[in-house]
Amino acid sequence: MSRKVALLTGGSSGIGRVTVMRLLDEGWHVVVAGRKLPNFSAQELSERPHLMGQANLSFLPLNLADLGSVRDCARAFLSMDLPLDALVLNAGVAGVQGQTKQGIEFAFGVNHLGHFLLTQLLLEKLRHSAPSRVVTVASRAHHFARDGIEWSKLHQTSQSWFGVKDYAVSKLANIWFSRSLGKRLASDNVSCYSLHPGVVRTGIWRYAPAWFKPVLGVRSMLTPEEGAMTTLHCILHAPQRETGLYYANCRPAIPSPVALNDEEAEKLWVQSLDICSAWL
Repeated sequence: MSRKVALLTGGSSGIGRVTVMRLLDEGWHVVVAGRKLPNFSAQELSERPHLMGQANLSFLPLNLADLGSVRDCARAFLSMDLPLDALVLNAGVAGVQGQTKQGIEFAFGVNHLGHFLLTQLLLEKLRHSAPSRVVTVASRAHHFARDGIEWSKLHQTSQSWFGVKDYAVSKLANIWFSRSLGKRLASDNVSCYSLHPGVVRTGIWRYAPAWFKPVLGVRSMLTPEEGAMTTLHCILHAPQRETGLYYANCRPAIPSPVALNDEEAEKLWVQSLDICSAWL
């Protein structure tokens, strides 16, 4: 049996790093797309000798805040001539006030738009590798985007405190994208899932103001190992008939009412295609 291949964004830390390790444990070839490869401790290497050579772990540079970098990453992966059994859209940022290289609000540009373009550029590979799947790490935070997306503000720097509202909008976009993609690929045997990993203690708020970070420690948080469980379930076990659904705690969950608005989800798809058209 040929080795399965996953391309995962942002696997150097947090739940992405745990996901990489668990897939390597399962015998997958994992291609990490991001800033750097995960490092493994001496204890991890002693417990998992198969990690020592890292023969099944590859790296591709990726900056999701630059659509040119996203296109280069997709081209580099295709040049590897590997199948693509799972595309895991894991990377994310929060608490950034700024714009991407193309002038898009930063959280929306990184968390949604960069992943949208990467998926578009790898669609034929996913179809050719079927049965395959696309797993998008969203968040329960999408519930705070009660008014949906303010389309006119996508080309503006965030004005919200700590970027919380913009993060919520980007996570709503993740769910809309996954729902729309699931419908488009259902007949191609490519399954799509979005998920809430739980409230996980990771570095996603690393760009928030220093004085704000202690607030994050007030509430109880999951470990990255616990937070990766739903991602891994969607990669390894979620049934194809549940394509397009939103998951939490390793099972389908009901997202916010606005997240079920397929008309707005289609508008997001059209708008995203328009913004990315020069890189397709």
